[in-house]
Amino acid sequence: MFSYAGRTASPVVQPLPTRVGGFGGVEGLVRYLQDECITHVVDATHPFAAQMSAHAVDACGQAGVDLAGFERAPWESSGGDKWFHVRDIASAVEVLPEEGARVFLAIGKQNLDAFSVKPANHYLLRLVDAPTGALPLPDASVVVARGPFDVDTDTALMRDHAITHLVAKNAGGGGAEAKLTAARSLGVPVVMIDRPNVPPRRILRTVEQVMAWLGHSVDPSDA
Repeated sequence: MFSYAGRTASPVVQPLPTRVGGFGGVEGLVRYLQDECITHVVDATHPFAAQMSAHAVDACGQAGVDLAGFERAPWESSGGDKWFHVRDIASAVEVLPEEGARVFLAIGKQNLDAFSVKPANHYLLRLVDAPTGALPLPDASVVVARGPFDVDTDTALMRDHAITHLVAKNAGGGGAEAKLTAARSLGVPVVMIDRPNVPPRRILRTVEQVMAWLGHSVDPSDA
C-alpha cells in the first residue's frame, strides 16, 4: 500500500493500491495500522516532512509496528561550491539581499510567502503543479516541471534567468542535484537549508536495503 499526503495534483502512478490524504494525526495513524493489520512501515516521505516522520515514529511505537526510514543521503559541498548553510526557511530569507537579487527558489510551493518580506528581489519558482491562485511574491517567474532534471537544462535555466542566488532544501538524491552542479559551474552561491531533526529510527539508503528488511530480494536492474 502506497500513501501520499496529497500535495501533488497528479502523483506518479504506482503498481500497488494507493491512498491519498492524511490519517488524522498520530491517533488516526495508529488506528489505521491496527485496522489494516500493517506489520511494516517504510517512511519514504521528503526529508523535510519532519512532522509526518515524527508521527510515524510515534504511531508505529504505539501500534508495535516495525518502521524504517527510506532516506537519501544529504548533499555535501565540494570544491568550487559557495554554500551558506542555514537552519530553516526564515534563516534563508535573512541571508538574501534586500533588493536586486535574482533568486532561484528550489523549495517547492509550501513556504513561498516567507520570502515576501523581500519583495524587491526577483524569484524564479520551479513547481510540479501550476499555481492555482495569486503568488505571494510580487516579482516572480514560474516554470512547471517534474524531475529528475539534468545539468545542461538547469544550467541553461539559471543562465537564461540571470540567477544570482539559489535557495534549496538539502533533500539529497540524484533527481534534483543538477541545480547544484549548475550553480557551481556558474559561480552562483547556494543558500542550503539543512534538514530538520526527526526522532531516531532505522535508516535505509537503497531499495535493496528496504527489500531485504522486508524479507524480499530485488534485481538491481529493477531498482
